[in-house]
Amino acid sequence: MPQQPPAQPAPSAHVTAAEISRIAGVTRATVSNWRRRHDDFPAPSAGTETSPLYDLPAVQAWLRGRGHTSTASPTEELRTALRLLGPGSGVAARLFPLVAAASRRTPEELAELAAVPDDQMIAQAEKTAAELPAAVPEAEPVRYGPDDASAVRALLGCVREAGAQAAVDVLAERELDEGAASGVYQTPDGLALLMARLLPVGTSRVLDPACGSGTLLAAAARQGAQELYGQDSLPVQGRRTAVRLLLAAPEAETAIRVGDSLRADAFPDVTVDAVLCNPPFADRDWGHDELAYDPRWAYGLPPRFESELAWVQHALAHLEPGGHAVMLLPPALAFRSSGRRIRAELIRSGALRAVVSLPARAAYPLHIGLQIWVFQRPEPGGTDRTTVLFVDGEGEQRDGAAGTPSATDTATAGVGARGGSRPRRSGSSSSAASSSAASSAPASSASAASFDWAGLTDRVLGQWAAFTTAPDTYADEPGVARAVPLVDLLDDVVDVTPARHVRATAADIDPDALARRVHDLHEQLAERVAALAAASASGGWQPSGATAREWRTATVSDLARGGALTVLRAATPGTRGSKGPAAPTGEDRPVLTAQDISAANPPSAGAVDLHADATQSVAAGDVLVRAVAGGGDAAAMTRVADDRDAGALLGPHIHLLRPDPARLDPWFLAGFLGAEDNIASASTGSSLVHVTPGRLRVPLLPLEEQRRYGEAFRRVYELRAAVRRTADLAADTAATLTTGLTAGVLLPPDTPDNRSA
Repeated sequence: MPQQPPAQPAPSAHVTAAEISRIAGVTRATVSNWRRRHDDFPAPSAGTETSPLYDLPAVQAWLRGRGHTSTASPTEELRTALRLLGPGSGVAARLFPLVAAASRRTPEELAELAAVPDDQMIAQAEKTAAELPAAVPEAEPVRYGPDDASAVRALLGCVREAGAQAAVDVLAERELDEGAASGVYQTPDGLALLMARLLPVGTSRVLDPACGSGTLLAAAARQGAQELYGQDSLPVQGRRTAVRLLLAAPEAETAIRVGDSLRADAFPDVTVDAVLCNPPFADRDWGHDELAYDPRWAYGLPPRFESELAWVQHALAHLEPGGHAVMLLPPALAFRSSGRRIRAELIRSGALRAVVSLPARAAYPLHIGLQIWVFQRPEPGGTDRTTVLFVDGEGEQRDGAAGTPSATDTATAGVGARGGSRPRRSGSSSSAASSSAASSAPASSASAASFDWAGLTDRVLGQWAAFTTAPDTYADEPGVARAVPLVDLLDDVVDVTPARHVRATAADIDPDALARRVHDLHEQLAERVAALAAASASGGWQPSGATAREWRTATVSDLARGGALTVLRAATPGTRGSKGPAAPTGEDRPVLTAQDISAANPPSAGAVDLHADATQSVAAGDVLVRAVAGGGDAAAMTRVADDRDAGALLGPHIHLLRPDPARLDPWFLAGFLGAEDNIASASTGSSLVHVTPGRLRVPLLPLEEQRRYGEAFRRVYELRAAVRRTADLAADTAATLTTGLTAGVLLPPDTPDNRSA
């Protein structure tokens, strides 16, 4: 039966003062002033004295009466419209089919549809949603009532302005809370692409039995998969995945089902080329008793508290002989004694091919360094596998940092990819490793979105390609990877933690080469320290007067409407971008990433990491703003593009502002936009803090005065970059010295103290 709109009006939604500031496009201080100075401002209707809540419709009516038009982003407008309908309305679930159908319309068509009267828009929306293929679970015909008109209109605006995937994510937010409270975490796009690229070229049929938001299946589609199967226990996630795949891979055959994959497998007779999966962690209610005699447990009955080993064997059972499974798993699975026997069987049979450790903060939960396990289903009569590859991906990811040794230096010195040993995390902390995703809150403001996936992907894929091409002759790389014979793993512990097996240093370091390397590092460090001292020298900084300067400001949206600048943004990976032409196939252009902005590096990624529609080029003088805040003072939020950046493609999670140089100085703009208070007032979210560029504010100053400020901000940026480069080089020097001393290839220098001894 078609779903009907709610019969009873939903209770009013409530908003905080911070949310009012986002709706009105003002600061929280302005909202506080309104409360004190205007007697007719709506009184709190819920909450507490210290955390009051306000009736959203009343606030909106007050704002309209004062002439305050909303400057919220399209996604924020959609969130507000959904909240107005109140909990239990069910409208978010009913809007999923409309998103998929609306994505096939041009922006002009969507604008025309949103502009017609409510009754006509509702009728046309129902007709449009009815065109959706049956690939979306529970995508029966829907009905929208008059109360849904505002949500439908906001949805059309969100699809038109922010893309269909952004609208899908907002709808999913409404039905579930992603994060520690619910145990639902989205796999980062960079991690999903890394896992998909670990599959053999030509993989066509892929299954994800815990598909969640569909990130892994979308990544498989980007790598060429044509048949995509997914299952999730949450109906909202099933709908979310189905719509995502319709957007990301419209030509692929998809089958998405809802249900518990372990208890009620929706694809019992399906075998595939590959499985990609980020399964639930530490699930004690996975069905241990009722599934005790299940034929999937070819390597042993999974212990009650080892649900991950049930998911591993479920994945292997769905593979064709020789097929691969790539799974994201908690580090405790590598060493817990309860899983030792099954780990031993996986190793003995040759099913376990590789284990890759990831740094903490690469994926949620952020405080745990997760692992990628690669499996291959044994083939009858196939080649015996004698080794397992271990890759330690937990090293610092600082591509392009000053002081990084060249390939020649590294090879000569023989001390690893960064010229020395580096800090290592054992991965064997039971308290961290055994924590479940459902009970762990993000421990850092740094986000997976700003992680250097390009560097980590190169690190892992290079080792995996060398190992799979010639496993018998694979050469270990100290500090990075090592192929370990099976017999060495089958001890009384069967610990497959990469940090336990990857050697930190080579066994044949050349003492003379390392001594020369240390000398070169010391000379470079002396030059860097001198440059840093020059950059930090006082340059006539003077107080502004007895009090701080005050000036009138304008938002970026105001400046854009006045023609002083243009706001652009790269397409987010996995979403539909602009309708412009896609980048030419095979085009080898560098890509500027958010990490490059933070680290003051030139463009470091390649076009292979981009979504097909991301074609925006960077020009010298453009102002670049990271779309996701976090990372502390060392992580700059803004910078001005220079000649090194010109012509590069704009990577994901970056806003690009192109100022008119006759009206705005770029460095003046970048400096004020990157101020901590400015970023905070224009951001939404908690663990992932997204910056809305239109709400950033800029002082209104004459161009000559802008240039004075711009030159000062440029000097500050160069100081920040010099500090980072000097710190990186100092760390490399210290690591190389430590390696030389502990490996026995360097002697302590003669000093008066040790000569007298």
